[in-house]
This record gives sequence, C-alpha cells and structure tokens, in this order.
Amino acid sequence: MNKNTFKNFSLTVIVLLLGVIFIINFGGPAILKSYIKAGIGDCQAIPILCMAPDEKIIKPAVKETCSVELFPRNDLPKISVCVPKGFTVVEERITKVYYKKAKRKNYDAVVYLLYEKPHFFIGLFPQLKKQGVYNDYEFIKRIMFAKFYDINTLTDAFFVIMKGIFIPNLGNQNNAKMIQFRIDDKHGFLNYNLAKSENYFDCDIFNKDGDFFKVYIKDKNAALDLDTVFSVIASIKKAQN
Repeated sequence: MNKNTFKNFSLTVIVLLLGVIFIINFGGPAILKSYIKAGIGDCQAIPILCMAPDEKIIKPAVKETCSVELFPRNDLPKISVCVPKGFTVVEERITKVYYKKAKRKNYDAVVYLLYEKPHFFIGLFPQLKKQGVYNDYEFIKRIMFAKFYDINTLTDAFFVIMKGIFIPNLGNQNNAKMIQFRIDDKHGFLNYNLAKSENYFDCDIFNKDGDFFKVYIKDKNAALDLDTVFSVIASIKKAQN
C-alpha cells in the first residue's frame, strides 16, 4: 500500500493531533474540546459533529440497479456503477482534503466516486488496533458515530477531526440525516440532505470482501430521491480490468 496517497489528506489530522497529544497530557476534556473547536469548529460551526446515524439499519428493496433513470458506466478505471442520467461522473483518489478544498469545475449535477482496497484505512493508522479498531468498516463507523460533546480522549478527538474532514459538503447541515444501510452484500452509511432546491448524498459503502467505495452526489437541481441513490449504491462494484 502506498501511504503517500493519503499524505495530504492526513496532514490536517496530524497537525491537530500534535496539539491534542500535548493537551491530553496537561489538560482535561474541556481544554481538549476547546482546542478542537479552534482547529476545525464545534457543533455550531459544523452541526454534523453532533449527529450520528440511527442505530436502526435500513434495508431498502432495490429491484433494478440500472433502470430508466440510470445507465451503466463500465468505462471507469476502478469502479463499475449505474449513475443518474445527466450527471457528470468524476473518479477520484484520496490525495488532498477530500471534497473540501479541491479546485474543480462547478458542476450542478455530479457524482464523485472513490475506491480503496481492503485494509486501506487501518493500514494508514495501525495504532488504532490498540483501541479496538481492526478493520476499515470499524474505522468508518467510529467516524460516523463520533460526537464533539463526547470527546474525552485522544482517540475521541481523532475521530471527531476525521469526521469534520471526511464528510463532504451536505449543504445546510442542520437538515442533514445520517443512516446505516444494508443492500444485498453491501453495507455502510448514507449521509444526505434533501432540500427544495438542492440535494446532497454522501455514501460510504463496503462489500462482502471489505472493498471500500465512496459516492458523493451533488444534485443542485434536486432531481434525485433516496430510492434512486440506493439503486446507485446497489450497482457499485469493482471494475473488471
């Protein structure tokens, strides 16, 4: 595994954690939270830092993955997927602060895709095994369930920082929802915001082999619903090269 692919993405985490290590040794949780607030923000600045998925696992019934509204994309280097018609498709790599500060064309309807092999994240942060995080799914789960007001330890702070970085723009986060799902041999997390004027969907997906897929959909025309997005999730798989 080439750890340099995540170097720039993790730079913010490393810088913040250096300060966290100092604070955790010389101050309590209140000081630790103040430091995180100054570094990335708190629940007022980033409301999703105080949200978590519902414990209930949604199991939507998806009958057709490629339907009238979706068409197959089998020409991508790493991913095969059915995408909504009229949406630009961009396949990415984790090389910078993901989705946050990347300079890209201002598409109104775009699907960003990411694929990583099993053990990618846990390979980047092997020290987390001492905290009971043994696989990539548990790593992402800890990110999704991290909450700012629950910060008491260095590990808590790490996952809150990761949450602030890893979850992309969801529009007005006060209206965002977080859920867990299972579709056939896939499971993961879906963060979304359905509004009258625009929709956002952030999907973190694992298959039975532990492969990781991230699908981020910016739907500025509010054309998609959850059923369509679940069909996209159900269709995703590794490209047959």
